[in-house]
Amino acid sequence: MRAVVVKKLGPPESLSIENVPTPVPDDGEVLVDFHACSINYPDLLFMAGKYQVVPDLPFSPGFDAAGVVSAVDGGVKNLKPGDRVMVRLPRGGGYAEQAVSSEHLCYPMPDDMSFVDAAAMGMVYQTAYFGLLDRGYYKEGETVMVNGASGGVGIASVQLAKALGATVLAAVSKPERGEVVRAAGADHVIDLSTDDLRESLRQQVFAVTDGKGADVILDSIGGAVFEASLRALAWCGRIVIVGYMSGDIPSVKTNYIMIKNIAVSGLSAANYLYRTPEWTARAQQELFDLYTQGKLEPHVMKTYPLEDYMEALNVVRNREVQGKVVMTFKNGA
Repeated sequence: MRAVVVKKLGPPESLSIENVPTPVPDDGEVLVDFHACSINYPDLLFMAGKYQVVPDLPFSPGFDAAGVVSAVDGGVKNLKPGDRVMVRLPRGGGYAEQAVSSEHLCYPMPDDMSFVDAAAMGMVYQTAYFGLLDRGYYKEGETVMVNGASGGVGIASVQLAKALGATVLAAVSKPERGEVVRAAGADHVIDLSTDDLRESLRQQVFAVTDGKGADVILDSIGGAVFEASLRALAWCGRIVIVGYMSGDIPSVKTNYIMIKNIAVSGLSAANYLYRTPEWTARAQQELFDLYTQGKLEPHVMKTYPLEDYMEALNVVRNREVQGKVVMTFKNGA
């Protein structure tokens, strides 16, 4: 089979397409023929050795993919060859025509879902789900602000918050991206490109919340945006850290948290895959149900064949993505 392989940790230029042996499923594992694989910003960190896990070399990136089960080990109970599944791959492997995965990391797809949509509904939608409902303690009818709202996690969070009955504020760094976040369900667009963000962010949020502020904020940017967002929280508000796209990891003054009665929490969605696999499976089924009901729809900006992986990664590296980009394989995507 063909795979994009990392032989040396570093930038995408160090990758190459290679013919590698087809993996064999072990106890409780399935072999999946991939049709599509999502490309995420953390892929760049993963191949550079800057992610939470660094697998042994060589390896293939790719944290979520979709395809058809082609073989199962005898210990597999609920899947069989021919089943269509979305697969989460916390240690990578999606940039390949085939991969093995534990059965509990494979989620049967709705009959009417394309492989491209399924691949785009893995990491980012699970992050949105656990960010809002577990770490953010979202309650129906609250106001949710999503920072970096035009990206993969951002679009997923906007759509999910709206589907769950929130008033949604979509914060974007480029005003021209307002159209895509409104199409995803945002009620108001917050401009992160303004001067004096510390003051202007709060002013914009207070202007559309009658001076109350946001109940829940999902922040994937960090730096000055995170610091300004603290000031835009409502009393007893919650801000959830899901990433640092700015590359700037901020500090928090705990006296401000105390005085304003707010909560700051972090989220690593991959932890749920191992610590609470049953909960993750239920969450993914809920997300698929919302898709079937027409309440969630991945915004796939563009698809790229395996051969064009470098072009796809450059779009992600240059922060040009609105929603998702997805790699496709000749298995039938």
